[in-house]
Amino acid sequence: MEIRVLQSPTWINLEKIARKPTGSLQFFHKSVDQRLYQTPAPCGVLPKKRFRGFVTLKVSCSSENRPASVLESDISPALFDDPKIIKDKSEEIEPYLDGRCLYLVGMMGSGKTTVGKVLSESLGYSFVDCDTLIEETAGGHTVADIFKLYGESFFRDNETEVLKKLSSMNRLVVSTGGGAVVRPINWRHMRKGISVWLDVPLNALARRITAVGTDSRPLLHHGSGDPYTKTMKRLCTLFEERGEAYGNADVRVSLENMAMKLGFEDVIDISPTAIAVEVLVQIEDLLRK
Repeated sequence: MEIRVLQSPTWINLEKIARKPTGSLQFFHKSVDQRLYQTPAPCGVLPKKRFRGFVTLKVSCSSENRPASVLESDISPALFDDPKIIKDKSEEIEPYLDGRCLYLVGMMGSGKTTVGKVLSESLGYSFVDCDTLIEETAGGHTVADIFKLYGESFFRDNETEVLKKLSSMNRLVVSTGGGAVVRPINWRHMRKGISVWLDVPLNALARRITAVGTDSRPLLHHGSGDPYTKTMKRLCTLFEERGEAYGNADVRVSLENMAMKLGFEDVIDISPTAIAVEVLVQIEDLLRK
């Protein structure tokens, strides 16, 4: 089986860009050999501007929750959505990355896919969505269908196989599933690159997920009550199970901290580009140490 991912505007074969030898991707479920197709998604609209001048960026670069360092920024918050800012930052950090992959982790709905596409474009990397790879390999079944037909363990086994394969490659931005952090073996694979936790307040996640519906979220199909209350309750349970594991990431990007520093009333107003810039700033600080 050959994996193909979208790197605008053409298709790129992962096996051609990998620096290390690769083999075929083995899955537990036998299915017809397929190529993966993915459609570009918009990165969102610019946020409402409620800025209050210049800011201090708080940088958290520890997997052990040590006190974060602080970087003074002379960039106006409004400029964080300037394409030139993220491009310049990408060019600064690229030599330090040395081709290492970036693994985005976080709760469902935290923006891993959207932010990942912004990062991949700015760095000249290819973007990979683990859930999409599993879906296409399982004959086009959605994640929800896979959970229903084969169970969560089947999905997690295939998720681990995907991460194992990707860990042998270079110059990728990988969006992982929300539960990928639970298995220690997955961290062993992701440690070959740099992991980034997109930490979004649960109430914001619940509002975002409720607005688009929970049909594609199999872990949210249980419980009773109105959609928001049911989603919020389930997210709290999942975070209790996964929160400590998310803390293993090399870098933590707190949208709550970003909103405070950038002068936003709601974290949902922060654009994917601004989040991507913060990711790059923190990775740069990590790699310069």
